[in-house]
Amino acid sequence: MRAFHTSLTIACLTSAALLPGLAQAEDAPAAVQAFLANVERQIAIKPSYDALKTDGSGNVTITNFTLAKPAEGENPSFTLKTGEITLTGITDEGQSLYQVEKAGFTNTSLEVKGKDVNITASIPQAEAQGWYIRALSATPTPAEEMLASPSFAKRIESGKVTFTAEAQSIGIDNIVSTWDGDPRTGSGSFGLTVSNIALPEAVLAMMGEGGMLKQLGYSGLNLDVATSGETKVNGDKMGYSFKVGLTGRDIGSLSVGAALDDIPVAAYAALMKAQTEGKEPDYAALMPQLQGVQVTGASLRFEDQSIVNKLMPVFAAAQGLDEKTYRASIAPTVQLMLLQLQNEAFAKQAADAITAFFAAPKSLTITAKPPAKLTVSDISAMDPNKPGESITKLGLSVTSND
Repeated sequence: MRAFHTSLTIACLTSAALLPGLAQAEDAPAAVQAFLANVERQIAIKPSYDALKTDGSGNVTITNFTLAKPAEGENPSFTLKTGEITLTGITDEGQSLYQVEKAGFTNTSLEVKGKDVNITASIPQAEAQGWYIRALSATPTPAEEMLASPSFAKRIESGKVTFTAEAQSIGIDNIVSTWDGDPRTGSGSFGLTVSNIALPEAVLAMMGEGGMLKQLGYSGLNLDVATSGETKVNGDKMGYSFKVGLTGRDIGSLSVGAALDDIPVAAYAALMKAQTEGKEPDYAALMPQLQGVQVTGASLRFEDQSIVNKLMPVFAAAQGLDEKTYRASIAPTVQLMLLQLQNEAFAKQAADAITAFFAAPKSLTITAKPPAKLTVSDISAMDPNKPGESITKLGLSVTSND
């Protein structure tokens, strides 16, 4: 999701996303002041710094930037520090739009402390290129609020990131966010990759997963996260598609995607703002606006690298069966369960796909492709006592090893 993409970009590259909070000083360029207003409105934290220097030609240097929020009740304290931030090539694109050609961030640290949490993070170097900043009016429209998102940059890259929690370290090789689109409308494609989240065996044991993975022959876990998608804005409505994937190296990968159309920009902006702020969206207020959103497709896909064949003997033993008998029992059991959905054709297709998958595990995909226009309102009106009709309207299918 674009909101997920924005949220993860901010969370993992906090210094880049929160930089504009520095810009309240009167001697800062208008672009930096504009970004301050946008981000402070979104996260409600006031920054400080030791010095801000500008050469009057679109270049700014900020030293010892600090963004801090004390603990409040059950909420932990939050402290972000960046040794030096450099902005070069700031230009006025007209119509309240600015661009920073390049931004660099050196020695960024993050500390979150509370009753049950003690997390630190370190980002030695980070860089943003082609970063768009929109100045908002006193009463911005929903479209302007959406365009004020800090993730509208051609490229943001973190370099190596290190997290420490409970005396255990987790490393990330790098985080890269990309965007290719029109900064005046928000239409365009986006992507984000988090490369090699390295979870050592000691961390897995704390998460309750180490024992099983070790039993299966994995000494640690290396994860990659990848998101991609596209937005198409047309007036007060927009289309949106996304794919989010999680890959366990040498284990397997899981991805989910969806495509939507006729989304009210106002509702989308509200959802994205809530996620950026870490708040639960007010679905009761938003649902009337979302009833006309069209669902054009969705998918869930698993690709195996090794884990299925390693899990089979474990699951078989838990059922008191040998592995061959257990594998043979999976498809009939699934088909019998799916027959309760009152769609015999779908049940057979799913059983055949699952049989083929467990015979030679490669991939298993569930796809929804409605044959006719299908809105959120239509989905809400589906009769739970007629699941077979719902499967047909959703255009559900199951395939394997494709």
